[in-house]
Amino acid sequence: MAHKFSLCITTFNRIDELSKTLSEIADRGFLSQFEVLLCDDGSTDGTSEFIQANYPSVILMRHDSNKGLIFSRNELINQVKTPFAFFLDDDASILGELDLNFATSYFENNPNCAVLALRIFWDSNKPNNYLSHKEPHRVRSFVGCGHIWRTSAWQQIPEYPERFKFYGEEDFAAFHLFKKGLEVHYYPDILIHHRVDIKSRKKNKDYIQRTRRSLRSGWYLNLMFYPKRLIVRRIAYSIWTQLKTKAFKGDLKAMIGLKLAILDLLINSFRIFKNSNRFSIAEFREFEKIEPARIYWTSDSST
Repeated sequence: MAHKFSLCITTFNRIDELSKTLSEIADRGFLSQFEVLLCDDGSTDGTSEFIQANYPSVILMRHDSNKGLIFSRNELINQVKTPFAFFLDDDASILGELDLNFATSYFENNPNCAVLALRIFWDSNKPNNYLSHKEPHRVRSFVGCGHIWRTSAWQQIPEYPERFKFYGEEDFAAFHLFKKGLEVHYYPDILIHHRVDIKSRKKNKDYIQRTRRSLRSGWYLNLMFYPKRLIVRRIAYSIWTQLKTKAFKGDLKAMIGLKLAILDLLINSFRIFKNSNRFSIAEFREFEKIEPARIYWTSDSST
């Protein structure tokens, strides 16, 4: 029987995390529900050899050198032949039950829905419970570590911009979808455990780069999509917030990331501004009425 869903995973030198993700999916019998596509983005830790030896049914794409998360995500979804593409990070797990027939029915009953934004729990440990009392509903955007694309909707918008590196590509897609009259819906029936301790990220070597890329991608999106009269004020407010909440409180790494992001903005702003797909004021007001993306779910809440 032909699959309706492709499971898409990109990875780079994280064989231990990837092994855990795939073994959990296999042990719970979920692999049979997917055609699995995996992009090994230039790993040097034996990832491709591990996949070939242990998961021969996986469709493996391998880069000779690291090309980046966004490049790999674009490549994966452009190879999808099924109606739906289920994206999962290599350090994420599917918790609870997984019945993709319900997700299929939801897409069928909501023809304007382009992306299902799944419920995400961020922590190194599993949540205390898996229950949510929320119903699916429209939101502005989605989280990259766990979401499902309607493949035909992806084909109607530009690819993720590789210059973002990571951060912001989901909002880029969501803005384009809005302009096309397509929607993102929060779908709490599928729970994703992103095995990341966010608080410890400040200690990681890539904290400065993460700060830099997060800030600049947000500013780039302002330049590309927001009404002109709002751009300067929103970027200035973002910079002031970073200064007040981080730099002025002694977070020197955040200060370095902020300076680098401002430099990126100055270098690239004209080119990005020129290639915009800007909201009208009316469109922007309608977009602002939509509930913000649900990024963090906690087990002691009803979200």
